[in-house]
Amino acid sequence: MIYPIVAFGDPVLKTLAKPLPADYSAAELELIIANMFETMYHAHGVGLAAPQIGKSIRLFVVDSAPMLDEDEDGNPIIEEPTAAPVKQAFINPQLISETGEEWVFEEGCLSIPGIRERVSRRPVVTLRYEDENRQLHEQTFSGLTARVIQHEYDHLEGVLFTDYASGLKKQLLKGKLARISKGDVDADYRMRFVGQGRR
Repeated sequence: MIYPIVAFGDPVLKTLAKPLPADYSAAELELIIANMFETMYHAHGVGLAAPQIGKSIRLFVVDSAPMLDEDEDGNPIIEEPTAAPVKQAFINPQLISETGEEWVFEEGCLSIPGIRERVSRRPVVTLRYEDENRQLHEQTFSGLTARVIQHEYDHLEGVLFTDYASGLKKQLLKGKLARISKGDVDADYRMRFVGQGRR
């Protein structure tokens, strides 16, 4: 099932997501994860967090392979930092550390279509998380994969990539963000807007 993606302006995107309890239904979790991957691929994304489908739970999925093949303009990526692609679900992730010299890359978000901003992040991230079988792992990721993970982890913390913009840039984005929240947006996937249901 393909979920509609929650648009900017919905409070769920600015809310701290709740951990999944140990007794959360395994069958329901498996279904949500499968549907999140299907939704992400349908929208041509490389990551999707549960708040983006209206569920305020600490879960996100990532498939960084498309991002490592080409940049946002469709050009092959030949510069560092790169890393092996990752396709997996992250349940109840905890950010252990972010290290390395910050680097800037242009990011976008399925909840904020049509807007891209340069965001500075550290290139190495260590995460403690549960996999789809609720097994605990601690793993280090780097390069573009780390960036996708950081972006999706931010969603669980109620942080959007536009929050990193400078004060002046935020003022310039205000009108565009307001239009997105009202449904004035061109996206080739279904979206859900505050007070308007699905589109």
